[in-house]
Amino acid sequence: MSEANLPSSGRHTADGHVLPIRIYFEDTDFSGVVYHASYVRFLERGRTEYVRLLGVHHAALDAGETGESLAFAVHRLEIEFRRPARIDDVVEVVTRPKEIRGARIILSQQVMRDGERLVDATVTVVLVNRAGRPCRIPDALAERFAAAPQ
Repeated sequence: MSEANLPSSGRHTADGHVLPIRIYFEDTDFSGVVYHASYVRFLERGRTEYVRLLGVHHAALDAGETGESLAFAVHRLEIEFRRPARIDDVVEVVTRPKEIRGARIILSQQVMRDGERLVDATVTVVLVNRAGRPCRIPDALAERFAAAPQ
């Protein structure tokens, strides 16, 4: 099965990339409500699967696919918790690019449940080399992001 057909990779829609996630006991606090730090992991999964479906693979970037070893690093994360999710819920992480410029990509992300926004986040990621220095996003990668549903 190709990666584009794996349900675990989510799907691109007119609203952005959508990744369904079931809430497990390990994601919650003692009351069955999702622990706030779990949302950071959910957002990371959403971003990872978003770029994977664009054909951008972290292992290939690290191996020097674009000429040198590169990686995406979170530079800034703004998050607003609106409503709680609970054990056994199925939520969807929606990821959309807001801006791609230089070494930086700004993404808008939401965690949704049945059309209700639970979490809003704006995440700035920077492409860095092995030394941790920002690197301009190569044209081949920028074109993949530009071609994605907005």
